[in-house]
Amino acid sequence: MIMKRGLLLFFSAAFCIPAFTQRKNFTYNFYGFVRADLFYDTRNNETTVSDNFYLFPKNTVYDADGKDLNAKPSGSFYTFCTRLGLDVTGPRIWGAETSAKIETDFGGFSSSTTMLRIRQAYINLAWSHSSLLIGQTWHPLFGEVSPTVLNLSTGAPFQPFNRSPQLRYRYNHTYFTATASAIYQLIYQSTGPKGKNAEYLKNGMIPELFAGIDFHKNKFLAGVGVEMISLKPRTEATVTQNVGGEEVSKTFKVNERITTTSFVAQIKYTESKYRLAAKTVYGKNLCHLSVPGGYGVTSEDPTNGSRKYTPYRTSSTWVNAVYGTKYQVGIYGGYAKNLGTSQSLANVDNGRYGSALDVDQMVCGAAHFAYVLPHWKAGIELNCTTAYYGDINMSTGRVGNTHAVTNLRILGLAIYYF
Repeated sequence: MIMKRGLLLFFSAAFCIPAFTQRKNFTYNFYGFVRADLFYDTRNNETTVSDNFYLFPKNTVYDADGKDLNAKPSGSFYTFCTRLGLDVTGPRIWGAETSAKIETDFGGFSSSTTMLRIRQAYINLAWSHSSLLIGQTWHPLFGEVSPTVLNLSTGAPFQPFNRSPQLRYRYNHTYFTATASAIYQLIYQSTGPKGKNAEYLKNGMIPELFAGIDFHKNKFLAGVGVEMISLKPRTEATVTQNVGGEEVSKTFKVNERITTTSFVAQIKYTESKYRLAAKTVYGKNLCHLSVPGGYGVTSEDPTNGSRKYTPYRTSSTWVNAVYGTKYQVGIYGGYAKNLGTSQSLANVDNGRYGSALDVDQMVCGAAHFAYVLPHWKAGIELNCTTAYYGDINMSTGRVGNTHAVTNLRILGLAIYYF
């Protein structure tokens, strides 16, 4: 019922647009596409969006006969990544050109059904050499460089993937663009004692911050950036104490915080028929960007349960090459390495939070072929990803005694643009 009402409102607004196109100094551009994904996997995987957003294979889980419960093939067919959007330009204000975007798809999920969700929704003020964006759009670590692949995950978990509410200021020069952003969380959230939750950043009272610069000339772009995020994992803790020979649970207010910085470097070269791109990220606690990592407890105060934390450090790199216009071929390679923690991890209950913390490294190789027309795209992609699972060394956070787990995903894709 919620989805039906959302669809009714959206299409009602879309079809009412012609009635407003005569408003002075306003223009409207309605766009979107219908997307169909047919895929097959050789084993169970870590995914989101009902398996459509593919990340990496799950670890082995053996039954009583020693058979891997996750070693089972599966496949499905979905169209809920179909997209609808509206671009609006309006009158000038404070000497700036004004514009807005609303973009949605059907990739939001309740307990039993797909729903409309906000992908992007922002206002933009653009002056001659600068701009101010207010609203939800791509996270700056996704940036101006992303791989050209067919899978919905767009290179994740090697490529950061996130759209979040933010305030973004950009200064544009002939040969460079400088970006500064203050970012909040909505759909893509940090993880912690309560699982994925935006309250860790909210309680920290400091938005995620980013600063970067991209140098560009003709068909070449190269950039670097730095990110900082500060979380409060808990505001209260419960401990069990012995009082008069009896075990009594007490709750205390605690002041915990973990602050981390991450770095990114990217490069892209584009010609009429081919494109080369690469990105590398040295990250700490970037699991809200679909990147492996997180943080863990280093110590716990027995008097009030207060904890201290250390981040996992992760290095991830990808390269991508694409050739062709009407007939397009592309290859993609990704590598991620768990670099462990700078401090020893404490052996406490519920003491590690994040993604792929028991994975030492991941390797991905993919190739695709696509047939591309102005309003149509169809293609097939093969993606082979191997994750090396193992045992966590509590002194270093690194993973040893590893074994390889591999999945092959075969994807067929058809998109009709309008």
